[in-house]
Amino acid sequence: MTAHPSPATALPDEPRPVSPSRVLVLNSGSSSVKYQLLDMRDDSRLAQGLVERIGEETSRLVHAPLQGGGGEKREKKGPIADHAAALKAVAEELAADGLGLDSPELAAIGHRVVHGGLRFTEPTVIDDEVLAEIERLVPVAPLHNPANLTGILTATALRPDLPQVAVFDTAFHTTMPESAARYAIDVETADAYRIRRYGFHGTSHAYVSRETAKLLGKEPEEVNVIVLHLGNGASASAVRGGRCVDTSMGLTPLEGLVMGTRSGDIDPAVTFHLKRVAGMSADDIDVLLNKKSGLVGLCGDNDMREIRRRIDEGDARAALAFDIYVHRLKKYIGAYYAVLGRVDAVAFTAGVGENAAPVREAAITGLEELGLAVDADLNAVRSDEARLISPDYARVAVAVVPTDEELEIARQAFALVGGEVSGEGVGAPGQTLGEVNA
Repeated sequence: MTAHPSPATALPDEPRPVSPSRVLVLNSGSSSVKYQLLDMRDDSRLAQGLVERIGEETSRLVHAPLQGGGGEKREKKGPIADHAAALKAVAEELAADGLGLDSPELAAIGHRVVHGGLRFTEPTVIDDEVLAEIERLVPVAPLHNPANLTGILTATALRPDLPQVAVFDTAFHTTMPESAARYAIDVETADAYRIRRYGFHGTSHAYVSRETAKLLGKEPEEVNVIVLHLGNGASASAVRGGRCVDTSMGLTPLEGLVMGTRSGDIDPAVTFHLKRVAGMSADDIDVLLNKKSGLVGLCGDNDMREIRRRIDEGDARAALAFDIYVHRLKKYIGAYYAVLGRVDAVAFTAGVGENAAPVREAAITGLEELGLAVDADLNAVRSDEARLISPDYARVAVAVVPTDEELEIARQAFALVGGEVSGEGVGAPGQTLGEVNA
């Protein structure tokens, strides 16, 4: 029998097997693709970019190489016909930096998928059956799932040999009890049309709740956190011991907090009233509540920086919009405090949550009896780091925790297929992280 050299005695010039450690994260919108390439050995970013206005003459690609301290940002303008052309352009930019999609170091492509219904509770290797289910959920996510599907199909065509992993926005919220997830409507009707509260921004809530526990020096299982994801879209969640028990968004991302252009909570009868009295169609009302409401409907602006500037100049409409926004936020903090029973931290995240100190201060002011307080000096500090902004005496910590949805997607995707690195093989098509770990 011929002896083969062990790794310890391998010849110096013998090529060593490459251990794939990179994940490309794709977030495909209806006319855009955001992407990041990460190395999961140290969670470092190698490149990131954005393709926007796909299908228009004014398409734009912005690419930033980040490895080795970063390089010059590159921008290209000109028509990009469709998502296939967009991803090919992305591949070319990555290849120019020596990070091409044909690299043997690429372990997987992770896709953000907005709606996974009740079936997908974990990241999942994509196959035809998974694709069919994502498509079947289009009626409850008509703006997002079709774009996510397009990104998946395009990436698969570029690298058919590579695991494509779906990470679902709704997955983190599937741990909600039925008492929180069900609407009080006829059960047969609800079940027939899959009407229930699914929640969104799940990758952000998962990441931020864990990072908040780390900030407190505890394990996620030891901590109860209220997470406030405040961007143009906004949502709150109650997280008990690392598991979501309630969240503000529902069947769609329209429910809950006041947002940039969405109304959030509203009496359902408003829709009947607008149909009967104003003669508005279902599509008209959809546009009103999703695109012409929230902050933009109240004062004409959905940028919190501009709203604060107007308030400083004495603008009454901007001040009222801000007050309505904060009032809704306080209601959810109080409600989720009641749901959790014990709260260890309230964590602010996303564009507004991370950068708008006046929002954080206003949301917490008046909640001192709940053990909440904000230190004005700490709150005024701008930083990219997770940090506490509550005084030492506060019973409940108040934190600012920058979200990182791309890193969360990459981690989940790599955990699913990362067995390849240790020679165990990637997850099988349709396989979930739970099945891999079973």
